[in-house]
Amino acid sequence: MGTNRRSFLKLSGLAGIGLLTGCQQQEKGTAETHLDHIRQQASKKYTAAFNMSGYAAPKIDTVRVGFIGVGNRGSAAVERMSQIGGVVINGICDVRAEKATEAKARIKTSGHPAKIYAGEDEDWKKMCQEDEYDLIYIATHWKLHAEMAIYAMEHGKHVALEIPAATTVEDCWRLVQTSEKTKKHCVMLENCCYDYFELLTLNLARQGFFGDIVHCEGAYIHDILNSFFDEKKRYDFWRLKENASRNGNLYPTHGVGPICQVLKVNRGNKMEYMSSMSSKDFMINEKAKEMAKTDKRFEEYVDKPFRGNINISNILTNSGSTIMLQHDVTSPRPYSRIHMVSGTKAFAQKYPLPGKIAIGHEDFMGAEEMTKLEQQYTPGIVNKIGQLAKEIGGHGGMDFMMDWRLIDCLRNGLPVDMDVYDAASWSVIGPLSEWSVANGSLPIEIPDFTNGNWKENNVHDINLIAGGTTNVLK
Repeated sequence: MGTNRRSFLKLSGLAGIGLLTGCQQQEKGTAETHLDHIRQQASKKYTAAFNMSGYAAPKIDTVRVGFIGVGNRGSAAVERMSQIGGVVINGICDVRAEKATEAKARIKTSGHPAKIYAGEDEDWKKMCQEDEYDLIYIATHWKLHAEMAIYAMEHGKHVALEIPAATTVEDCWRLVQTSEKTKKHCVMLENCCYDYFELLTLNLARQGFFGDIVHCEGAYIHDILNSFFDEKKRYDFWRLKENASRNGNLYPTHGVGPICQVLKVNRGNKMEYMSSMSSKDFMINEKAKEMAKTDKRFEEYVDKPFRGNINISNILTNSGSTIMLQHDVTSPRPYSRIHMVSGTKAFAQKYPLPGKIAIGHEDFMGAEEMTKLEQQYTPGIVNKIGQLAKEIGGHGGMDFMMDWRLIDCLRNGLPVDMDVYDAASWSVIGPLSEWSVANGSLPIEIPDFTNGNWKENNVHDINLIAGGTTNVLK
């Protein structure tokens, strides 16, 4: 056990019970803990059936897409996808027929039959069973993501699914095993990996601009408390239910995804272990009490064990770099997805906007220096599609760039940017943080979903060395 790990365990509250003994007891599974099923799932070992990292599936000239779940995110995706060349939208599925019809009306170009599947809870299975689809695009509430993705892959479809990909360690492994068995891509739709500053810092890191990466930070800080209680925005109050039953970082991938790419996680590096703590809930229960006074539907939520308003999680990587993540979706704070990279030669941080870069402790670069840096280091994908993506939109263009890149990879038979190992390792932070919070911020090992292949896997292409042939339809 190294000095860094020993220090980390000490800070996590293990000093005084015997560092080595306590840790070994946890790892062997002899000590009972709160939420022990999470620790047991995280400690299981599996054997890789196939390495999906770098795997190039056969080319698909015309990608036939079916959408499951077309509320806020899914319906916007239908509109974006209809503007990408080489795409045919063959089906749209939602339990609410009106939502499926509204999503179909958002299609911008011709040639999309968009059959409606609606009315029954399991109509999505009918779509997955049919032969008219190459890609199933899933934008339902979180708990259905893994089940739907696994079913679609088992029926011969590639999958793109919204974040997080899964909410349990077990389902993270099931996604990995199914993708390896079927050789179907399982791509998590982490749009923040396609934001412009994040892509700039990724290219800077790859070019050695930061030197060795010492520390990174990421976050999702977004006051959406009122939406928990708005059924029009959260079907069946699904996000309220998540926050009433789980305490941890429930939405880690916006922050950790771009950082993992900078640190080459799953492609030359891996996350080793993490520790997490949450504040108490100062706000959600009070809101539930307030809402229950006028709406009896919220009476059942009063005094539920709500998630703490803020969660802070710390991660150590194999390279020795550290990561700090924050999650806060209830406090009245300005929106922030903190993206911070601190190296031995340079420093970058976004939020407050705009993103800034420094090469010393005195101050950040001025506007002229930043412009020169961007001209030199903006990656090829942004030069190719960045301006068009901004025009079409979706969180400033990053949503469209994400969708376009996925389709371009499928059409050209290229490895996808974010594979199933990314989906699993970024999503698993959620349940692991729950375990750590419930056990006094004890550390927990992060599973290696690549089964050791991280040592040889290559980073993904951000300069369009291959591909880049897919048109945009306006």
